[in-house]
Amino acid sequence: MNLDHVFKKTNKRVSPDESKKPQVPEGLLCKCSKCGGTLLVEDMRQNYYVCPKCKGYFRVKAYERIRRLADEGTFREWDKELIGSNPMNFEGYEEKLAVTRLKSRLNEAVVTGKCRIDGCEAVLGVMDGRFLMASMGEAVGEKITRAVERATKERLPVILFTCSGGARMQEGITSLMQMAKTSAALKRHSNAGLLYISVLTDPTTGGVTASFAMEGDIILAEPGALIGFAGPRVIEQTIRQKLPKGFQRSEFLLEHGFVDRIVERRELKNVLGDILRIHDQDLFRTGGTANRSLKEHGKDGAVQKEKGKDSAVPEERKIRYQRIGVWDRVLRSRDKNRPVGSDYIEELFESFYEFHGDRLFGDDIAVMAGIAYFQGRPVTVIAQEKGKNTKDHVAHHFGMCSPEGYRKALRLMKQAEKFGRPIICLVDTPGAFCGLEAEERGQGEAIARNIYEMSDLKVPVLTMIIGEGGSGGALALATSNEVWMLENSIYSILSPEGFASILWKDSKRAKQAAEVMKLTARDLKKAGVVEQVFPEPEKFSKENLHQVTEPMKRKVQKFLDTYGKLTGEELSSHRYERFRRM
Repeated sequence: MNLDHVFKKTNKRVSPDESKKPQVPEGLLCKCSKCGGTLLVEDMRQNYYVCPKCKGYFRVKAYERIRRLADEGTFREWDKELIGSNPMNFEGYEEKLAVTRLKSRLNEAVVTGKCRIDGCEAVLGVMDGRFLMASMGEAVGEKITRAVERATKERLPVILFTCSGGARMQEGITSLMQMAKTSAALKRHSNAGLLYISVLTDPTTGGVTASFAMEGDIILAEPGALIGFAGPRVIEQTIRQKLPKGFQRSEFLLEHGFVDRIVERRELKNVLGDILRIHDQDLFRTGGTANRSLKEHGKDGAVQKEKGKDSAVPEERKIRYQRIGVWDRVLRSRDKNRPVGSDYIEELFESFYEFHGDRLFGDDIAVMAGIAYFQGRPVTVIAQEKGKNTKDHVAHHFGMCSPEGYRKALRLMKQAEKFGRPIICLVDTPGAFCGLEAEERGQGEAIARNIYEMSDLKVPVLTMIIGEGGSGGALALATSNEVWMLENSIYSILSPEGFASILWKDSKRAKQAAEVMKLTARDLKKAGVVEQVFPEPEKFSKENLHQVTEPMKRKVQKFLDTYGKLTGEELSSHRYERFRRM
């Protein structure tokens, strides 16, 4: 029997019995490096290169990722022929580069260019781990810097997909300088008021993490991606420290406040398209509509507004102010059935994308913050969230925010200022969280910094107190152009219990304290502390929330129209004078 075809493929002799076994065609199967499962290559392609067995993410070639992200036929590559040098005359480096170029069919470890994603124009850069583990050398830094500079000149957003082992050792200090070069270009891009989205993929480490990977206005990550400055092996070998399970994975970074959100690969194009569109000011200047971005948002994590609500409240359903005692209003502000921040977001806004983290320490779920549309207009939304059941209340510290929550809120406020988006805050807190950890991490400084920075924001800021408005914990989101309240919400220097404890050393006199504190919406409207008061249904719950939010929408629209005509300096001066009068 002639076995020449077997010899050619395997370079070893096999028995006649073995030659009779079915042969798997080359390229038909692959093995998952995480679970070891054998998979059909075509199934992997169809599943966005995600293992259907263990959900592990395969690394994706740069051009394949671009093919899946860019609208068909729109990608135009830049600087394809650009290559670096051998600045340290490192022995064997040029030969290694030549071999890598031959194997990967790439000239360098990043591909840059311009394309459209879901109809929105953007500059795109994608790193490819096949080229020396996408380490950053002179050519990588130069290509990214040129792409960012051109994006700044053409006033385009930038999206960079990172995948890197860090700095390229063979290029020494020249490689290190690329961290500063790329960061400086991105700073100029940011100063021009332009959007930068960083997408972190597995792995993103070293100098790339410590530069352009973590400098995005919005930072997304793929599930399970390794992300860190010093890789786990370096840490373990350098300081002999045992690392916890999941350390430096994208989920770890989300929990610790460094990533805005984790996005499944199959949803990535839709998410990027939506984020690009909400930042596309040309769309609104030319009379475009936001509705193009509202397609099927439920599947990608955006909060959808409930359908079927009447656009106006019938005359007979209009609600009137209630004649009840002060203490009863305090109790209603705390009622467990009262709608919470997330309920208002669902009713008032379309396409809400929640972002996470303060980029310093952690993510406080007592603050729910992100971007959305209001009546087709991009806005930033920040809500204090108590949760909807006992388990939620405990997890959210009953709406008492930590320093991380206030710093997350401020981060998104400054981002809103950069892009000219109005800010709408929803306040519902007994007060700031008062624990040992909060004090250690600077609770007072975090609140003070919010008040300080909010006073000078150059965009319209509206705050609505929807439940409790306790002390500085509320004011940190209420240093606004206008403050509105619901009829049975309260806003005060301290809780009635705390007030009674301090003045009379008896918290049981809380009811008496409430009577003298002037904390009701009508008291505060009369005093000029708030501008609007909205009546509530008798038994207020999520089911009849729309009776409040429908008239509220009309008022919000008027607020945005009125304050949207003012310059940044006029908005800041208005806010200053508002508090100066008090």
